[in-house]
Amino acid sequence: MARFVVDVMPKREILDPQGKAVLGALPRLGFEGVQDVRQGKRFEIEVDGEHSDDLLAKVRSMAEVLLSNPVIEDFEVHVEEHTVAEIAHEEGRS
Repeated sequence: MARFVVDVMPKREILDPQGKAVLGALPRLGFEGVQDVRQGKRFEIEVDGEHSDDLLAKVRSMAEVLLSNPVIEDFEVHVEEHTVAEIAHEEGRS
């Protein structure tokens, strides 16, 4: 099984109200020095087969067609060995 992650973020020129809300809350919670926060989406996708350029191209197509809105969002696709849930479990956070 091949695992890919698609990270989707608002384009820089697009207002990000959720990111601004988090940025405003951080100093109130004692987290100083943060200059900017942008909030996006992460998709963890498992596909039958081994990692290949063809599978990577298919996942990129999924990101372009369904997972992102290319007018207001950018995306990045990369290979991922472990899911966030697996890492959290290994670190005792689940």
